[in-house]
Amino acid sequence: MALWGGRFDKAADPLFREINDSLPFDYRLAAQDIAGSVAWAGAIQRAGVLTADEHRRLVSALADLAVLVEENPRAPLEEQEKAATESPGTPEDIHSWVEAELIRAVGDLGKKLHTGRSRNDQAATGLRLWVRCEIDARLAEVRAAQRSLVALAEREAATILPGYTHLQRAQPVLMAHWALAYFEMLERDAARLAGARRRANLCPLGSAALAGTTYPIDRAALARDLGFDAPTANSLDAVADRDFVVETLAAASLCAVHLSRLGEELILWSSGEFGFVELDDSVTSGSSLMPQKKNPDALELLRGKCGRIAGAHAALTVTLKGLPLAYNKDMQEDKEPLFDAMGSLSLCLRIVPRVLDGMKVDRGRCREAAAGGHSNATELADYLVGKGVPFRDAHEVVGRVVRHALAAGRALEALTLDEFRKFDARIGPDVLAALTLEAGLTRREVPGGTGPQAVAAAIARAKRSLGGGAA
Repeated sequence: MALWGGRFDKAADPLFREINDSLPFDYRLAAQDIAGSVAWAGAIQRAGVLTADEHRRLVSALADLAVLVEENPRAPLEEQEKAATESPGTPEDIHSWVEAELIRAVGDLGKKLHTGRSRNDQAATGLRLWVRCEIDARLAEVRAAQRSLVALAEREAATILPGYTHLQRAQPVLMAHWALAYFEMLERDAARLAGARRRANLCPLGSAALAGTTYPIDRAALARDLGFDAPTANSLDAVADRDFVVETLAAASLCAVHLSRLGEELILWSSGEFGFVELDDSVTSGSSLMPQKKNPDALELLRGKCGRIAGAHAALTVTLKGLPLAYNKDMQEDKEPLFDAMGSLSLCLRIVPRVLDGMKVDRGRCREAAAGGHSNATELADYLVGKGVPFRDAHEVVGRVVRHALAAGRALEALTLDEFRKFDARIGPDVLAALTLEAGLTRREVPGGTGPQAVAAAIARAKRSLGGGAA
């Protein structure tokens, strides 16, 4: 059933229907469209359009429809497929489906509900309600992923592994410090999602097509009925605005980048070349040819879906960039990228705890790697600084010591005192104690550093921010 057919003599071309109709994807907004319709029924009753009895009948029918879609979210699609075999006038979108079902339930009274309302403000409202709900779900998933990172940090609080720059061994760090780095990334993601939710939480209803409704609607009361903070301030902007979608996608995209980086590191660490961790069988797969393989497929998909989510953000940004005010049909293209990106991000966030909670860490292999690669060279430079050597000179001296150790095929701590003193006579017997992994860590007890006490404090802060202990 088209909501706009009176102006036209000819039926819509089937190919036009295929490109135009949005019900195949916006059926996901059924619950939100119904909620908006219930609130609108209350608004137009207060405005004198509906009697109390008419309002009661409409709200009752909408409640029945809400139960239907709650029990079967694909009900609008099933009804469309059934109707398509009987009539060419099938609903083109979720708004016309809800209206058609309402008219079927209460007759001509159902036609009164759209009084003073446009699909433009109706669609904008339903999408804001959907975004708000989905952000809440993603925030809960972010917190679950953070809890698993904190739990890993607690389990591996004493595990030392090499930190890297340029994917070259740089300086030893605690694995707990590494896990908390991703906790901080997700903390920023949570803040961005919360900010996007706050800016999305304004009510467009009452803006009508673009100029505002002609009925005396109490928009502030209407906003409160739907749990919005306030009504939107400008009717043109309200129906044309998809900033809240772009911002949500931007936050999702950056969150996906962080998850992708986590996935990449764990893929490397689970390889034979690193051997720091072993992934649980439940999140890996085998090879159809090579029986020995254990592939990190969950993490590879975590990494792979990042491009898909970032693509959704780019696609909508480009779609919107040349649109004049107010509503344009191009804006129908906001939904599929949003639906896909939020669904993909949900999968990625939910798989993280499964991976981390079942992961085994080879602490010996991590320590062996941390001790290799002359990663304590900076400790030697700092030791020389403590003896009064300017850092630039100390850096030069240590570079020559490292060159000597490489030629000898030995670690720095394996060199003799006489060998050290050939490069600088100020090096004393206490140098070896300064070059241990533990010494390097305990010298970094600054807030935010990898010192054991600093990391313990960071774990405590992280647990407090999550509202208690780690799962």
